[in-house]
Amino acid sequence: MNNLFEKQLDSSRSLQLLSEISGDEPLSQRELSRRLGIAVGLVNSYLKNLVSKGFVRVKNFPSNRYAYLLTPQGIAEKSRLAYQHLSYFTSLYTVARQDYLDLFRRLEQAGVREVVFCGVDEVAEVAYLSLQETGLKLVAVMDDERQGELFFGVPIATLVEGTRETTAPMIVSTLKRRDEFVQSLIGYGVVSSRIFVPRPTQVIDFKQQ
Repeated sequence: MNNLFEKQLDSSRSLQLLSEISGDEPLSQRELSRRLGIAVGLVNSYLKNLVSKGFVRVKNFPSNRYAYLLTPQGIAEKSRLAYQHLSYFTSLYTVARQDYLDLFRRLEQAGVREVVFCGVDEVAEVAYLSLQETGLKLVAVMDDERQGELFFGVPIATLVEGTRETTAPMIVSTLKRRDEFVQSLIGYGVVSSRIFVPRPTQVIDFKQQ
């Protein structure tokens, strides 16, 4: 993961924590871990950082219980992160939509008719919108973490299943886990010429079998 996405992920988790803490309900680190979907140790690390910056204070209860409360500075930081988060996704939508559209059009000009998406998140949804502006068809979607769900009516398969069932170009449809998916696909025997990550300078040289 590159520095841009590491910073965005860090900001996103901090915003989630501040949002959860801002409610009336006192929450334990274990409950915060469950709500955010991250390890308790990571929650503890984020909380220590937020406390050290003066955004959160700790209130002690009997029986070694603690509650986490937002300070006035924490409320201001929560608003700042929310604005930053919105700005990031607005920019992501604009850039990703055009990059994927350019990629799909180049594939279409190269004679491709079907594609596979690898990775399901907000970027995949943007990529799907771009796909609708072309004549390409989405024939499969792969993501081990979302296996069994539907993505715009297409069942999400595991990488093992998906790489065995089609010879269509593999479109990496996530930015956060881009490198992970590229390495996994290569590990499953997909040749690099079938793996596409949108970028303006990418040369299309693909012949569908």
